Amino acid sequence: MEYNSTQGTNPTGAAPAGGLSQNAAAAIAYITIIPAIIFLVMEPYNKIPFVRFHSFQSICLGVAAIIVETILGVIPVIGWIMLPFVALAFLAIWIYTVLQAYKGNWFKLPGIGDFALTQASK
Repeated sequence: MEYNSTQGTNPTGAAPAGGLSQNAAAAIAYITIIPAIIFLVMEPYNKIPFVRFHSFQSICLGVAAIIVETILGVIPVIGWIMLPFVALAFLAIWIYTVLQAYKGNWFKLPGIGDFALTQASK
C-alpha cells in the first residue's frame, strides 16, 4: 500500500530548519539501523510521521533479515542453499524501500509496515 508523503505534518516535504528533506531522511533511515535510530531520537525528525514510519520499518526489516538469515545459516544444506537467494531478496526489498521513501511514498511492507505505521502514529 502506498501513500504520498504529503499526508504527513510537513505537506511540502521541505527540509525542517535547514536540515534534510523528509524524503531524504526517510531514505537514509534505510541505510543501516543506526540512522533510523538517530532519526527516531533527533529533533525535528522524530516529530515527522513520514520519517518515523520509515525509521521503524527500516529497523523491523533489518531485524527480520538478521533473524531469517541466522535461521537459514543454522539449517544444514537446504538452509545454506537458500541463504544466498533469501539475501538477494532482502537486498531487492531494501533497494525498493529506499527508492519508495525517497519518492515520498508511504510504502508498507506486509506485516512489518502495519507495525511501523502504528509506532509512527504514536
